Amino acid sequence: MPTASLLSLSADELAERVTALGGRAFHGRAARREVLERGVLDYAAMTSLPAALREALSHELPILAGRERLRTVASDRTTKLLVDFPGREGKDPVETVHIPPHDPASEKGATLCVSTQVGCPVGCPFCASGLAGLSRNLAAHEILEQFVLGRAVGPLGRAVVMGIGEPLLNLPALTEALDAVHDEMGMGARKVTVSTVGFPDRLRRAARSEPRFQLAISLHTADDAQRDELVPAMRGVPVEEVLAAGDDWFEVTGREVTYEVALLGGENDTPGHAERLARRLRGRRCTVNLIPWNPSPELPFARPRPGQPEAFREALAERGVVATVRWSRGLDGDAACGQLRHRHAGTA
Repeated sequence: MPTASLLSLSADELAERVTALGGRAFHGRAARREVLERGVLDYAAMTSLPAALREALSHELPILAGRERLRTVASDRTTKLLVDFPGREGKDPVETVHIPPHDPASEKGATLCVSTQVGCPVGCPFCASGLAGLSRNLAAHEILEQFVLGRAVGPLGRAVVMGIGEPLLNLPALTEALDAVHDEMGMGARKVTVSTVGFPDRLRRAARSEPRFQLAISLHTADDAQRDELVPAMRGVPVEEVLAAGDDWFEVTGREVTYEVALLGGENDTPGHAERLARRLRGRRCTVNLIPWNPSPELPFARPRPGQPEAFREALAERGVVATVRWSRGLDGDAACGQLRHRHAGTA
């Protein structure tokens, strides 16, 4: 059975545990504030707590359940963490990526990429996240801990929930974690983007749940047959149904959708693909994020040719669709989704 940690306990459970160790109920709340508001990860530094309680907590209640097993730092300062949680150490790690701003002097803070599942059931053939299938959903505190660990690497400006896993298949735990991120860590809803392959029914329900995040839908192509191949979990769901759910999101929440396209050289990056995508999106309130594929040696795809992503963007712009090219970071640090986990899973 997994060992309890400070962030895994409910308010009542934490009060009970702290009281049993000689403290008072409010000391538990104070300890949680130290972690989430101030980023303190050592009980010894929580001077608002009695010394005897600090000593007892350090022996009896870990602050975090997760343990950083491996860290890679790319030449562009992108840091990828491989984190183990109790139960299957060394077998089912998760990835969290800290992506600093391009300008080291910027005060905007880094972007944190967060995972929601151990493995992924979607099975996109160009993504290493699903190579071993799905192991389990992450608990709310395991998602929250990634924010804590990421902030320990450096200041955060925003977060993208587009690491390993499909967020809409673990939405209750993600919602609980993001509530703590917003209310206790102070990161606003407009600073958090959740990326999904776009299950229409789940998207419509999420839109009506007062979501505290921005939405990105991984579309990848405007062609139904090709999307069936690129996003197997969505096989048989027409692209137009996904787009209609995106329209519904905008109507209900008032927030525009970002559509993501991982550009695969020679696969979905041709002028014809751009024209058909523009035809689908023309008149919709949205932005397109073009992401040249991040190479993974385990997978049989290639990056687009030089100049191709910008040509694709210009083709969309000429047809009235706003688009940007987002070049991946950390290419020399196993930063492709799932790449580090795949390489090191099973090696404690």
